Amino acid sequence: MTVDKFVHVFAGTFILLSLALGVQASPVFHSSYWLWFTTFVGANLLQSGFTGFCPLAMILKALGVKETAAA
Repeated sequence: MTVDKFVHVFAGTFILLSLALGVQASPVFHSSYWLWFTTFVGANLLQSGFTGFCPLAMILKALGVKETAAA
């Protein structure tokens, strides 16, 4: 799996998890403060789309995850 795919999977997972924990209608509701984490992930995705800077991508590259799929 490439860095881009990992970033998409992590972002989607954390958004869904924080929504499940932060929305009162959810059976696993914990606190509405979890919605701030959803906001953080969304804002980070937005800024990385404009700037190309993504902390998770930097960490994954340092851990040796390949950047592109082999042809």
